[in-house]
Amino acid sequence: QVQLVESGGGLVQAGGSLRLSCAASGRAFSTYAMGWFRQAPGKEREFVAAVSWSGAPKYYAGSVKGRSTISRDNAKNTVVLQMNSLKPEDTAVYYCAAKSLSVALATASGYDYWGQGTQVTVSS
Repeated sequence: QVQLVESGGGLVQAGGSLRLSCAASGRAFSTYAMGWFRQAPGKEREFVAAVSWSGAPKYYAGSVKGRSTISRDNAKNTVVLQMNSLKPEDTAVYYCAAKSLSVALATASGYDYWGQGTQVTVSS
């Protein structure tokens, strides 16, 4: 069992930055691939970024590539999503998720554990 708690969301102006953190508790965090997903009102949950259990490779959605960086610290049981040059279309609830296998990391349905989410709002 893995428990995930996101933090770091908030209200930011377009062009600004946010650093989302996900703290994990439970067994064997270092064996799980970790992903970030987001869901805007009225839309389906979509992939943002993911990292394998070892820290590499990393994967990004085209919409955030070049503006976001995912990283993990297995000693601290945390995964971070640094987002820069934020746009109003980045507004969504952001979820952290853990997956036991480092395959198909862009597919939400394959993840084993999810956090409760943190709201990110980008004003124009």
